This record gives sequence, C-alpha cells and structure tokens, in this order.
Amino acid sequence: MKKEMDTRGKVPCKTEYKLTSVRNHQSSIVALAIIGILVFGCTNQKVTYERVDVTTNIEYFPNTEFGVFEDLKDSRFEHLKEKYQLDTVFRGEKGEFKRILLLRHWIKSVIKIEDHNPSYPGGGFAESILDNALKGSGFHCSHFMRVQNAVMNAYGYVTRAVNAGPGAKGGPDGNHGLDEIWSNEHGKWFLSDAKYDHHFEKNGIPLSVLEVRDEFIKNRGGDMVLVKGPNRTPTDFDDEIGRTKEEFAQTYTWVQFFVNGNRHSIYPDEYKSEMIVLQDDYYNNNVYYRDGKPVAQKKLDWFIKVKDRKKIEWTPNVLDVETEILDDNLKFNIVSSTPNLAEYQIKDGVDGLWQSVDSQSSLKLTEEKHIWLFRSMNIAGVTGPEYKLVVQKKQP
Repeated sequence: MKKEMDTRGKVPCKTEYKLTSVRNHQSSIVALAIIGILVFGCTNQKVTYERVDVTTNIEYFPNTEFGVFEDLKDSRFEHLKEKYQLDTVFRGEKGEFKRILLLRHWIKSVIKIEDHNPSYPGGGFAESILDNALKGSGFHCSHFMRVQNAVMNAYGYVTRAVNAGPGAKGGPDGNHGLDEIWSNEHGKWFLSDAKYDHHFEKNGIPLSVLEVRDEFIKNRGGDMVLVKGPNRTPTDFDDEIGRTKEEFAQTYTWVQFFVNGNRHSIYPDEYKSEMIVLQDDYYNNNVYYRDGKPVAQKKLDWFIKVKDRKKIEWTPNVLDVETEILDDNLKFNIVSSTPNLAEYQIKDGVDGLWQSVDSQSSLKLTEEKHIWLFRSMNIAGVTGPEYKLVVQKKQP
C-alpha cells in the first residue's frame, strides 16, 4: 500500500524588532526579556501529520484473472426474489453470513438429490430448475450450483462456480459442482455446497475451497470441521449421503474455477467460460485422475494455470486507500475490485454517518487524531468490509 508522509521539520519565522528607548537599568531588563520571549518563542515546530498503520484492515488483492460477473441490474434477479418470496427465508435476520446460510438451506429444502437421470428438466436455468423441483423433479450438483449462484447474486453476494474432484488413482472418483461465496462479514471466500447444505470451518472461520484442499493435503482434514445447515451443526458423517467428512474433503483435491460468473443473466444465450487451476507443488507433482484414468494432456492444456494464489483468492468489495499528506491536507485515492459498484462511502469516526464520497478527494486535518472509515456499496445495497484510516499529529 502506498503511504506517503509529510516529512518537513521546523520552519523559523522572520520578525524584526526595534528598541527605541531604555530609561533605566530595570527597563533594560524588561526590554531584553520581551525580546527574548519574542525571538525564542518565534521559532516553533510546524504542525505535521503522519498516517498510522491499521493491521485489522483486510489486505486488498486485485482481480486480474476473472472475467464477466452477473449484471445485478438484470430484472430476472428481482423476479427471482419476488416469485419465490425469498425475503421470507431470512426475515428478521440481520447478519449477512447467517442470511447466506438460510438461503442455501432453502435451496436444499426445495431441490432433492437425483444424481442419475438421462433427461433432467429445466434446461440449466435457475428458475426452470426450481419450478421443476417444486413439482418433484430431482437434480444433481451442477443444478444446485446454478441455483445457488442465481439466488446469492440476487441479493448482491459475489458468487463464483467451482468444479472439483478427488482425482485419486484407485480411489474416489467423480466430479462435483459447487460455489464459492465472498463473505463481507468474514472478509474471505468460503466454500458453499448447496447440494449438501454444508461448508467447512476451522476455529469458527469458514474455509475457501483452496483452504479445504490445504487441510486435506496436510492431514486429510483432521483440523477442520464440516458443518451442516444454517445452525452450522458439526457433522463427521452425513447420514443422508453416507459419506464421511474426510471423503467430502477429498472432493476438493483437484479444483477448477470458472472464469466467467454470468450464468443467470446470460440465459438463454449459451454460457461459456474458461477454467483456472492453481499450479502449485501438488499440481506439478501428482496426476489428476477422472473415470479411473489420467486426465488427457489436451484437457490439462486447456486450463488457465495460475501460480500466484492471490490472483485466485482476490478480494471483492475490499478497499485499498492510498494517501498523501501535504501540510494540513490529506489527499486520498480509493482502489477496489467491486463488481456492480454503486458508490464508495466515508464515515468520520466510529459514531459518524456514512456519506457518499468520490474515489479521489481530500480531507482537512484539524485534530490531534483523525479516524475515518471507508467502504464500498454495490447496486444491491451490499456493503463491503470497512477500511480504517488513522492520521495523527507527529510527536515532537
């Protein structure tokens, strides 16, 4: 982060004084005392300010790899909310993370699992899938993924589709579709599987797909917890599916991220997207198996290989605020990767009121210490994590 400070020191003032008459010794002493006060009091330290690092701010990683997002102005998102009365799913709940889990649980309650059906109805469109699910049709993971993407985006939550598989020689096989959702509350991506209504946590923090992968590679997921439903019930064995926490975790050994996220708003046009993989030591030193055979090199060559993990786990809605201090003036520049951005907002102090602010502006420095809070807001009214900026007078 760019942090430029004012480094200027003392600036002596220039003042001339003329003594016109000294009548006696006492007067001389008084006059000299006055001159001493004026001269030595004149050279003072110019007030300067400095920025104070705030370690609680979430580090900003720009989006450089992912492409098209859902257009939240598309009327189909509002239609989706109204048609299925989705507001009633989380009525009275203020917490963003809990709202997301309640919406995911609703999807699970509406759609039943049916993994093997030669002719699924619905055409891959979220609304058609839900309509047929309400009539009794079952669907597989990809359908749950598409519905969850649409529902979460309808409420302004940045969501992306993920493809995964265990890929082990002689072990579990198959392919699985799910989503990752950006949690503003936790300031991170987390794996959200609507088909099974679950995600993984460690020390109470929801884990991203790559973090789950890390934990499985490290010790087969022994340090993390699989939690199910909106109440986050710990689950070592899912009776509905007949699968252990470890088996679920192994699903995310080989992960691909869809570059484009506009599955819902692009319909009925054909959805097309390349896929990104993390090219780390595990990827380089192991073989990816599907259907009992190594994945063809032609398929592997089709993947976009990214070595920098930060490019995959970029930070939607998170801000970086660059500053420059000149005398009593603070210039700032707000940077973010916020899909469907509506505006940036600023608040003067913890008890201030949020107000709209330009991405580039300036603030007057008048107090011993200033605290400002910044955040992004998208067109759905969802606000990003708060960014704290602290500026104070330099100590002599």
